[in-house]
Amino acid sequence: MPNHSNSQWIRVETEGGAFDAYLALPPTGKAANAPGIVLVQEIFGVNEHIRAVADQYALDGYVVLAPDVFWRLAPRVELGYAGADMARAMELRQKVDVELAVKDIAATAKALRGQLGAGAKIAAVGYCFGGLMAYLSAARGLVDAAVPYYGGGIQNNLQEAASIKVPVQFHYGALDAHIPADAVEKVRAAVAGNRQAEIHVYAQADHGFNCWARGSYHQPSAALAHGRALTFLAGALSA
Repeated sequence: MPNHSNSQWIRVETEGGAFDAYLALPPTGKAANAPGIVLVQEIFGVNEHIRAVADQYALDGYVVLAPDVFWRLAPRVELGYAGADMARAMELRQKVDVELAVKDIAATAKALRGQLGAGAKIAAVGYCFGGLMAYLSAARGLVDAAVPYYGGGIQNNLQEAASIKVPVQFHYGALDAHIPADAVEKVRAAVAGNRQAEIHVYAQADHGFNCWARGSYHQPSAALAHGRALTFLAGALSA
């Protein structure tokens, strides 16, 4: 998918340096008075698919900023989903400092708010590793809402769940061996008291079901989840 004309890479200052982030604007080309999304990558970098997802949300009227969260290890890395690329992606995931990555998300959120009008709200939307980052962003108060898709490791960080004071919408695939049903149930139990939290499980979906470049892509689940995410974001980010 070609990038639409309202997209560009920008630099974001953070602790210890600066990194690139992919900025996608709505069709109007204007950021003022639009809501924002920090779009957080999988372990494969801000690759063609993630840029296309950013453009997709931009076409829905959002200002989207997708940070290169692996910049300290491999700046602007773009990986595929199999073979040596998968091995490299797993290596980067093992090496990334999650706390530094959260600080980079905070810097991204600050930069995004700077693009928007006063009082505009932003959400974190993330996939796999990015799902974990979206969840932590909500727990740390960095964003006004979060949509984690198959967030790997959320179930291991449930001590943060009680800190979430913003709307969160979780998406999981029932066939996901990386995040089995018991892990999803742990998340469900941890957010049970939060009326702003909702969890959706897709019976025919595997890990990565939203990514049309992966073999696990499941179009019906991806379309349903995207519709739910748009409905959720429209409510959560309205003034």
